[in-house]
Amino acid sequence: MLPATFKLCAGISYRHMRNMTGLRKNAMVAIHHELYRLAGPGPSNWISQVHRRNSLLSSQIKEEGYNEEEMSYLKQGEDALQKAIRILSEQDGWTTETVAANGDKVLSKVLPHVGKVFKLEVMLEQHPDDLYKELVGNMEQMGEWNPNVKEVKILQKIGQDTMITHEVSAETPGNVVGPRDFVSVRCAKRRGSTCFLAGMSTQHPKMPEQRGVVRAENGPTCIVMKPCAEDPNKTKFTWLLSIDLKGWIPKTIINKVLAQTQVDFASHLRKRMANNVSVEMSPAW
Repeated sequence: MLPATFKLCAGISYRHMRNMTGLRKNAMVAIHHELYRLAGPGPSNWISQVHRRNSLLSSQIKEEGYNEEEMSYLKQGEDALQKAIRILSEQDGWTTETVAANGDKVLSKVLPHVGKVFKLEVMLEQHPDDLYKELVGNMEQMGEWNPNVKEVKILQKIGQDTMITHEVSAETPGNVVGPRDFVSVRCAKRRGSTCFLAGMSTQHPKMPEQRGVVRAENGPTCIVMKPCAEDPNKTKFTWLLSIDLKGWIPKTIINKVLAQTQVDFASHLRKRMANNVSVEMSPAW
């Protein structure tokens, strides 16, 4: 099935075949079914829910109104989401990297053709909708509350769910890892009560590589926000991180930096959300 799928997808690279009615749609449907098959048995309930609700999702993208470049970004975003879901659905083989005093946990796993990926698992006091609004709706404000990020800028929006962003990270203490920048396609989705923010590296004409800054790569990455079973007003927060920082950095240092970055992110996000609540409750004079 897989070779046949690739042949179908390769066919749309020819201009006369791209114009054939329904062929691009059939290619995307075939990709989805192949990813579903490769995911294998035993996914957790929320993964199953996503696969059901995402059935034929890619084929529902309206090609009318999008140019070829925009369609490429839309498909990259969907691909990042599907790859991340497949990785998160595999429960076996994860190794604990660190566990914070409050229970925040970072796990890792080495995957073929991907490398080492990290998974943050935490419980947050806020509802997923509030976190989604902060991380997606206020994305460009992240540099105000996360000291590991200097800037996030949205370069382009495509439809309701997809955007191209440029992010600049801060150097680590002691400048062990210098500043990095990323150009990413991000796909933000809601499926029932679960929220997703997936992404992967891409290229964009508005943001070529910058002199003096190392262009790193990421993806697939994905944040999953799901109401806790015990208290639906709280959130089970999972962040899958796959990143290549580039440069000559020992793997032991990279592993330590990335795990700590995820733990720090959870801490900074908690403070941000707590401050938001304080501002909302402040009396108006």
